Amino acid sequence: MTTAKIIYGTAWKKERTTELVVNAVLNGFRAIDTAGQPKHYNEELVGEALEILQNQHGIRREDLFIQTKFTSLGGQDRSKPLPYNPSDPIPTQIQTSVQNSLRNLRTTYLDSLLLHSPLSRVADTVTAWRALVALQDEGTVHTIGMSNTYDVRVLEQLERETGRRVQVVQNRWFEGNAWDREVCRYCRERGIQYQSFWTLSGSPSLLAHPSLRAVAHAKHCTPAQSLFRLAQMHGVTPLSGTTSVEHMREDVAAAEIDLEEELQGGAVREVVKLVWGP
Repeated sequence: MTTAKIIYGTAWKKERTTELVVNAVLNGFRAIDTAGQPKHYNEELVGEALEILQNQHGIRREDLFIQTKFTSLGGQDRSKPLPYNPSDPIPTQIQTSVQNSLRNLRTTYLDSLLLHSPLSRVADTVTAWRALVALQDEGTVHTIGMSNTYDVRVLEQLERETGRRVQVVQNRWFEGNAWDREVCRYCRERGIQYQSFWTLSGSPSLLAHPSLRAVAHAKHCTPAQSLFRLAQMHGVTPLSGTTSVEHMREDVAAAEIDLEEELQGGAVREVVKLVWGP
């Protein structure tokens, strides 16, 4: 599991993927998220960036945390080349997708592999999870998890059926789903890494909250940095997909902001209660 406090997300970057991943790492990111889903991601260009970083900047593969996903057919655009044969059994689809990801990313292992979402049937999700467990047992994948999973019963069932706990959950974390409070709490209590996306774009009213802005003013940082730091201090590892070099630096620097004193004050407690509950 990554010890990085923030992860660079590569969705929607298209032909700029290589340039942006290189910039993100050169500006402090050490964890990269992608997916075997040509609809929204370009793994090949992430792999190109990793090669540039190693050959031109001396940043080794083992110094980075690389996470990708298996995306089932329901999340794929069938007009684009699929990373597996959809008529194959689910375990074969996953094996094929992972081998394709390894080629794209120019690596021999993955630090983390997620199911991009539960499959349409519970039994199929369990079958897919067993395939991830097998990949972890053989050492191809170091950490396994789930994305877009908003019901703790799914996480509980996977562990009950296979004896292997989900180690990473990556979900939308925003005001529209009350910051996924139940799943967040479940992960925190069980030592599961909770990764958030839509952290900034999904919560404009939180970023505009007077208390958060007061903290940002007091700490000479941006409201976005304050939110990232509060999230990190409450067990959330945010993804950032910024295309701005300035924001890349700010997002990485958020981890160094000391909010311990502010957490004792009423204003910050108001924000914490709003997001994480009493």
